[in-house]
Formats: sequence, structure tokens, C-alpha cells
Amino acid sequence: MTKLADIAQEIAGFNPDALEVGQAQELIRAFVAPVDGDERQTLTAALGRVLAEDVISPIDVPAHDNSAMDGFAFLSKALGHEDVTLKVTGTAFAGHPFSGTVSEGECVRIMTGAVMPAGCDTVIPIELVKNLTESTVTIAAGSAKAGDNRRLQGEDLAAGTPALRMGKILRPADLGLLASLGIGEVPVKRRLRVAFFSTGDELRSIGEVLEEGCIYDSNRYTVYGMLSRMGCEVIDMGVVRDDPASLESALRSACESADAIVTSGGVSAGDADYTKAMMEKLGDVHFWKLAMRPGRPMAFGRITSNGTSAFLFGLPGNPVAAMVSFYFFAREALLRMMGAQSVALPRVRVTLQSTIRKKPGRTEYQRGILSLDADGKPEVRVTGSQGSGILRSMSEANCMIVVPHAQGNVHPGEAVDVVLFEGLT
Repeated sequence: MTKLADIAQEIAGFNPDALEVGQAQELIRAFVAPVDGDERQTLTAALGRVLAEDVISPIDVPAHDNSAMDGFAFLSKALGHEDVTLKVTGTAFAGHPFSGTVSEGECVRIMTGAVMPAGCDTVIPIELVKNLTESTVTIAAGSAKAGDNRRLQGEDLAAGTPALRMGKILRPADLGLLASLGIGEVPVKRRLRVAFFSTGDELRSIGEVLEEGCIYDSNRYTVYGMLSRMGCEVIDMGVVRDDPASLESALRSACESADAIVTSGGVSAGDADYTKAMMEKLGDVHFWKLAMRPGRPMAFGRITSNGTSAFLFGLPGNPVAAMVSFYFFAREALLRMMGAQSVALPRVRVTLQSTIRKKPGRTEYQRGILSLDADGKPEVRVTGSQGSGILRSMSEANCMIVVPHAQGNVHPGEAVDVVLFEGLT
């Protein structure tokens, strides 16, 4: 079994006490592996699931040449340098094809989606014709060219070719595509089982009395939301107290029931020594100090209990830091475990409207509000104070501004990368 230390040796400049974001992502990417297990699901149950096999189209789409417009179908041979008047010999409706043959000098009124009549290769939209009567229509010179508005059989998808590739996360359009092929169920990867809990004697669950010095546990709910949005099967293990026996019991239980474990708290310098010792006792876990803000401390690895193993993501306890660490480290890894492809977060380049003060040497993730200026161009501004405990700012934000490792201060009018919150999976 590959060890984390072996992978780390292959990463140039690896330093666990000053680890760059890209290095940590590279290490995690190389360490995690997809889980086993497929199942078949109906289309209505497959939304958000990961395809376990390529889906091959059993039919041509479209199944026949058809019209892309309401108009008149005719043979392009009739077109020339002068207006031409054609005789209307019938009508073709979607689902009710014209059964005759169209001869030279004739045309057929046709509706969008209707099968192209025999002898026709071109459609002119009804709004472009002139001198329309019940029996004739005139096509002006230059108003149409051969092949206009004709959808060819199989031009969207030919029978025997892949319609969707293995590893694709199924979206609403994919369900529609599958339905258009007459496919009612598909093979998908089983749901990833993820156990999660928060650590800390100061944490209280909703409904408990909030004693002096204690706080309500918010991380369980943000982590639950992020995992659920990804389509994971979540196992909520609550709050684990700061003692070795409780932590070991929780980690063993999580390991034996889940593919991955997400914890928050207990990974910072100064936390109880047994936290690190316990995680290392149960497996191959490394503690990193990442060159990033927020979210510097993080634990990652794999733990084992009674012959079963699970990947561990130890997030920092501060609410914003926990979310940022999840989005930029745990999210991609969990999607890879699901067997998903193309899991990188898309970035958009926009103009900054406020100053960001930053020293080179660390990656920063600032909460931002993306909007449109008076000209309809996208712009972004920070939400205000960027403290790692200000969860309200994450609620107000609709994106994350990513300021790279080597970047210094960023000024209004300069371009920055943003990751949109809406659509994260």
C-alpha cells in the first residue's frame, strides 16, 4: 500500500510546515482512489450520480432528417438569381409526415421537427417568404441557400457512438438526453459514505444549554450541507469531546462505517497532543501547515480499524477555514473517490472593485460578492472583514476570490480569479 511519505518525496520542495496549496492538492490527488461498487438507477433517481460506464446511443439523434423551423420545404434546385414561386402541395407536421413526393416546382408547408418530405433538402422560414396564398408561395432571390434549416439524421448523435462518458456527474440535461434515447435506467457508482464530526469541549449542539465559554457547533451543519450537495451518503457523528478514548472510539466507528471521514477542529498547533498521536496510531496521517489563508492547519491521510480503512480529512475548527479547506482540498478528493471526472473548480476572471492587501508567499481565499456593473460587465468586491471565524461573510458572499501564492497586493481595476459558490458540487 502506497504511503503518504513516498508520494511526498516525489513533490519538489515538499515541506509539511510550509506546504503550498498546489503541492497539497497534488499529494491528495495522488493518494486517494475511487471506491468499488456500481448499481443501476432510474433516470429520476440518477440526478447528481456518477456514471459507472459509457452510455452508447442505440439510435440516431435525430432519427430522421427534419425541419429546424416552421416554414416551407423544397428542393434547393429551385433557387436561382430571380424570385421563384412554388406550388404548396401539402403539410408536414411533427409526428405526422407528408406521405407524398415533392416534385420540381413544388413545396410542402412544414412544422418544426417534422420529417423532411421526400425530394426536399431545404427549408425557408415562413417569415422570409412573400406572396403567400393557400396554394402558392414566392421565395425571393437570395433569401435561402441549399440545406438551410435542415437537421440531418444522426447529426446530434449517431447510433453506436458514446452519448455520455463514464465518470460524468449526471445533470438535468443529461437526464433529458438519456430519455431522448429511450434509456430509462443507467449504471452509476454507489454513493460515497462519509462520516463527519466536530471536536472540542467548548462545542454544544443546537438545543443544549450554552454555558459560559461555549459555542454552538456550526461546522457540522456546513459540512453536512457541502457533503449532501455533493450527493454523499452522510453519517453525522455529532460532537466528540477532547479526550483520547472518545476520539479513538469515534475514529474507529467512522472508519468501519464509511469510505471517508471529515473532522473539524483538533488539528492546530497547540491542540491536545493526543489528537495527532491518536490519528497516527490508527494509520498513515500527516499534519500540515499550509501556506494559505484562511485554513492553515490540516490533517490528511488514511486510518485503519479492524481491517477496514478510510481516508481522513482533518479540517481546522474556525468556521470559514473549515469551509475553505473543504472546498479546495476535500471536495476534489471526494469526487475522485466517487469516480467522477473533470472535478476541478472552474474559475472566472473578473475585475476587482476593492483593495486586497496580501504578502507573497501564501494563497489567499477572500470572500467576494460578484455583480454586474452599469455596462453589464462582471465585477467583484470583498465582503468586508476576512477573519476565519466570521461565518456571516460566507453567507453574504456568492464567490471566493483566489489570490495566488506569489501575488502581492491587488488593487481596484485589476483582474482576479473567482470561484462561484452557486453550482458547487
